[in-house]
Amino acid sequence: MRRTWTIIGVADVRRSFEWYRRLLVLPAAQPAHEYFGQLLDTDGEVLLCVHAWGEHEHPSLSDPARAMPGHGLLLFFRVDEFEASLAAARSLSADAQIDVQRNPATGTAEFSLRDPDGYHVTVSALRAA
Repeated sequence: MRRTWTIIGVADVRRSFEWYRRLLVLPAAQPAHEYFGQLLDTDGEVLLCVHAWGEHEHPSLSDPARAMPGHGLLLFFRVDEFEASLAAARSLSADAQIDVQRNPATGTAEFSLRDPDGYHVTVSALRAA
């Protein structure tokens, strides 16, 4: 078995961790460190890692000024609790006008927004309604 851990550079680990926790309707949790946190699904699967910029000399996480956060990256989550995620997104986003679209390829409802660091995030229903 193979797993991918998506790790994004963020300005504030606690803020980003809580933002994604609420968006994905995950149980209350805290990041393990000030510089790193793993958002886990209820079965323990890693959904996303948030990592402070400039920690541990990772070349691609060295300096947010050297790269536009999210350029070339789309964070795409498929969720069971789509309506709850949509409600959370509307409370988390400065732009409360989040439009729901139907993905023609999957037939599922989805919406997109930006996270606190500027990453483009799409949330999709796991199944077509």
